[in-house]
Amino acid sequence: MRILIVKLGSIGDVVHTLPALAALRQAMPQAEISWVVERQSSEILRDNPLLDRLIEVDTKALRRGLMSGETLRAPRQQLRRLRASAFDVALDFQGLLKSASIARLSGARRVFGYSRAGLREPASALFLSKTVAVPQQTHVITKSLLLLKGALGIPLPETLSFPIRVTAEAEAEAQQVSANAGGKYAILNPGGGWPTKLWSADRFGKLADSLWSNYGISSLVTYGPGELELAENVRRSSVSGKAQPVNLSLKAFYSLARGARVYIGGDTGPTHIAVAAGTPIVGLFGPTEWWRNGSPRMEDICVERNDIHCRVDCHRRSCSKWICMDIEVGRVMQAVALRLGRI
Repeated sequence: MRILIVKLGSIGDVVHTLPALAALRQAMPQAEISWVVERQSSEILRDNPLLDRLIEVDTKALRRGLMSGETLRAPRQQLRRLRASAFDVALDFQGLLKSASIARLSGARRVFGYSRAGLREPASALFLSKTVAVPQQTHVITKSLLLLKGALGIPLPETLSFPIRVTAEAEAEAQQVSANAGGKYAILNPGGGWPTKLWSADRFGKLADSLWSNYGISSLVTYGPGELELAENVRRSSVSGKAQPVNLSLKAFYSLARGARVYIGGDTGPTHIAVAAGTPIVGLFGPTEWWRNGSPRMEDICVERNDIHCRVDCHRRSCSKWICMDIEVGRVMQAVALRLGRI
């Protein structure tokens, strides 16, 4: 059977779908499995041993070509790659118009996706040949596994697996950073896709000081594109000098996270990669839900404001109140102590 997984991005969304890939390969070892993903979110999937083919696309260029009717080279090449296999099944794990349309453009005989209640863009149901209902308030990882079960009858796994292949170069990159930190480190990630997801750089700096004074743990302040100044603000806010900004490739970050004593960060791609790496997690969640996007492990901890009325179904990318991430350093340190005690 030829199966196409459609999960375009973001990086966190891709990581959340890895357990479904692992379960699919376990149940159907002879299947030919392909995955179509946005090029900017593809690094974590490259060289994955469970995939027969990784199809990287630029949906903006593809949409421009399709809507304008222009015979642009890049869209033509993307469509050829997408249609190179006669797919029997396409699984739309994203629930968007663009993901469902790509699943349909693949030429798959059957396109499975969520029922309307589970779709981020309900109109995408028009491109599906069969839908699968999932319960409300389901973690996004479980949601993907339930789609797999409803589409192909594959049972939910007893344990979650996040297959990521790390290259020797990425391992070496992580080992160098770890050695510079003395081998005993926490990872602090102050970044996030939305301004409303951010905990203050000043508090991250004070957290680094508390980690050093209480546990002798130095802090690696990880940052991605456009986040250097944010990481530098964390470093400047730390008086102990134990907050070191570092920038790594995604797979090197994954390797580094496997050796961290604890990870502290918000609802963002690096947090989900750290979960996949098995790192002890303390999550800082504001406008989004831990039960949906956070760690599925019971021992991991979320610090959030449940004492405010506006936390219900918020998802605001801007806010005049901006209070859900107003969390004191002491509360986060209490969560860190509790999480370290569970190791």
